[in-house]
Amino acid sequence: MSTNPFSERDSDRHAIWDMLVYRDIMAFLQGDWSIVAGDFIEDGFIGIDAGRIGNPDAWRLGFPTLKAYRDEWLRQAGEFKTLAWGEDIEAAMFRVTVLRDIEIKENVAVVHKKFFGNILKADGGRLPMSWQTLYYCRKVNQAWKITGFTGYMPHFLADAHQPGELIKFPQNATQHRTAGPYSPVLEVDRGRLVVLSGQAAIDPDGNVVGDTIEEQAAYTMDNCLRQLKSAGCGFNDVFKVNVYLRNLEDWPRFNEIYRAYFTDRLPVRTALKAGLLMNLLIEIEMWGVKS
Repeated sequence: MSTNPFSERDSDRHAIWDMLVYRDIMAFLQGDWSIVAGDFIEDGFIGIDAGRIGNPDAWRLGFPTLKAYRDEWLRQAGEFKTLAWGEDIEAAMFRVTVLRDIEIKENVAVVHKKFFGNILKADGGRLPMSWQTLYYCRKVNQAWKITGFTGYMPHFLADAHQPGELIKFPQNATQHRTAGPYSPVLEVDRGRLVVLSGQAAIDPDGNVVGDTIEEQAAYTMDNCLRQLKSAGCGFNDVFKVNVYLRNLEDWPRFNEIYRAYFTDRLPVRTALKAGLLMNLLIEIEMWGVKS
C-alpha cells in the first residue's frame, strides 16, 4: 500500500486521498461497491466520460446518475478480477495512481487524480494505465463526498501546451541503467525562464510541516507546484531540479515521492547533502520555461 502523502494535520486532503485512492483501489480490487457506496452524493450526481479524447467537444454524458456509474464500475471491476497478473496487483495499482493536487475552497474541492504507468500481466504483456480524472467533492457533516467527475481524460488535452515544444530529450542521449527518475540532458528552446528559489516544507505561517522525509518531500513538491502555477507553469514545464538533503540515506525514499509528480519527460537533476535550517530534511530548487 502507498503511504498517504498528506499529513493528518492536513485533515481534509488526508481524508480525500484515503477516499479516492485507498478505499477506491481496495473496493475495486475486491469488486465490492459497498466499501465506497457511502462516499457519493446520489442526488444530482453526474459523470462526464472524456473517452481519452483530448477534444472536449467529443466528451459525453456517460453517467447521468450514480446508478449508471455504479453499474459500469462493477462491470469493470468484475472484468479486472478475471485477469492474471505478473506482479502484486495491489502494489501495482497504488504505483500507477497519483493524487497530489487538491484545491479546496470552504466545503467544496476539486481533486486531480491521474493514472500513469503500466501493470505487468502474467503472460508478459502490460496493461497501460494512462488517463486523468477531475473529481468534484463536497464536505457534508464533516465527511468528504463525491458529487461528480470528468473522467478518462488524456494527460494532455488537444488545445493544451504540449511539453516537448520548448523542452526536448535529445534523440541520442543515453544514461546508465541504475539511473533514478531524471533525464541526463535536455534541450531547452528559447522562451521565458521561470526560476524557483529553494522551496521547503514550510507552511504559510513559517512552521515546518512533517517529521519524515516522505511528509516533507510531498509538502515541498506541493509548494513548488504552487509557485510554478503562480507563473503559469506546471511540473511538465520544469527542466532542471536541484535537491538538497540533510541526510543522503533519505535519497531512495525521496525518489518514491518525487517520481509521482512527473508524468512525462523527467527534468535533469542534481542532489547534494546540505546543512539545512530548522528541522528541514529537504530543500528543492526548480527551473522551468514557458512559451
